[in-house]
Amino acid sequence: MAAAKKAVLGPLVGAVDQGTSSTRFLVFNSKTAELLSHHQVEIKQEFPREGWVEQDPKEILQSVYECIEKTCEKLGQLNIDISNIKAIGVSNQRETTVVWDKLTGEPLYNAVVWLDLRTQSTVENLSKRIPGNNNFVKSKTGLPLSTYFSAVKLRWLLDNVKKVQEAVEENRALFGTIDSWLIWSLTGGIHGGVHCTDVTNASRTMLFNIHSLEWDKELCDCVFSEHGLLTTVAYKLGRDKPVYYALEGSVAIAGAVIRWLRDNLGIIKSSEEIEKLAKEVGTSYGCYFVPAFSGLYAPYWEPSARGIICGLTQFTNKCHIAFAALEAVCFQTREILDAMNRDCGIPLSHLQVDGGMTSNKILMQLQADILYIPVVKPSMPETTALGAAMAAGAAEGVGVWSLEPEDLSAVTMERFEPQINAEESEIRYSTWKKAVMKSIGWVTTQSPESGIP
Repeated sequence: MAAAKKAVLGPLVGAVDQGTSSTRFLVFNSKTAELLSHHQVEIKQEFPREGWVEQDPKEILQSVYECIEKTCEKLGQLNIDISNIKAIGVSNQRETTVVWDKLTGEPLYNAVVWLDLRTQSTVENLSKRIPGNNNFVKSKTGLPLSTYFSAVKLRWLLDNVKKVQEAVEENRALFGTIDSWLIWSLTGGIHGGVHCTDVTNASRTMLFNIHSLEWDKELCDCVFSEHGLLTTVAYKLGRDKPVYYALEGSVAIAGAVIRWLRDNLGIIKSSEEIEKLAKEVGTSYGCYFVPAFSGLYAPYWEPSARGIICGLTQFTNKCHIAFAALEAVCFQTREILDAMNRDCGIPLSHLQVDGGMTSNKILMQLQADILYIPVVKPSMPETTALGAAMAAGAAEGVGVWSLEPEDLSAVTMERFEPQINAEESEIRYSTWKKAVMKSIGWVTTQSPESGIP
């Protein structure tokens, strides 16, 4: 019997979606934006000391190779020709920092994850030395001084890791966030002329996918927030194209709070179980959860905060805590949207969302209730990876994905409307803010930074 013919499709584009908790590789049809196949691998985090969060860069890289291999196997089973993959986009976790040896390709230390707090004294020392401290830095970079960002992590590595110091002295050291580490490694190993394009991080790929083709030319201007947001580059699609900027709110712990309930407290066995627990009670019964495990990011930028669960009574059980954890994600979003509304002067009429958590209908309804505006999610939730694929497929030298509005497929949306009254929404939000104030100031001194052999 003759072998089955390969399925005939338009050019394919892949996307590596490398997050803090998992890695995925997804392949799309560039003509229809259809997701053809994907594979996912969970990523471990290491906690060598209080406040330290690390990952193995080689494990991250291996997870990418595994996801690519498994996805290609699945495509082969569907009789889809993998040689038709013309580009790969990369969407990655945020400020996680890697230093590696350019001669051997070996990491010189573990990846220091964006949540890591070991650089707090570095931040404090810089604040004392820099004129006008935070305002001076923000005027130059759009960012406040914070443990979050990669520059202070690099400073710590230079000061404390002997292997890094020696590699710098011998001109062998390369530094980057996870996107740089992956692209440097992948382009050394990918065959067949696949073009690898970086879209910097998960937030911006969704931003690009949803908004880029509709944005106003005024967004070429750089605007500084007065309410705790970050000024950031949204995207630039080519050497001769304009740079588009955005105001961004970075939250330290959102979806990761669900993993914490699973791995640290053991009240759920899988992330999907939290919806069932929350549905059993339908309320937090006055319990509020502030997951400030690594301090508070936007709009507070308060490193002294720590996580708290408050409003507990003898009646409180794991279902109420699960519900409060979901509410915490929504309350943090509300704080970001409030800051954006104040900066922009134009209240947002609805919120578009994506990602794995959008499959949780309890969460989506809570988000609409707490924001008191409609929440809209696409029927295909992988818009982060789709944005990376679109940018890679449309890149100069590739040109297999048209970004002209008439060539883009329509996306089906599901809409969640607020189901509570405005007064109840405001009461719950004001109580959350009271809980946030309780979380601030728990850490008053930082442990000294010690050297690493």
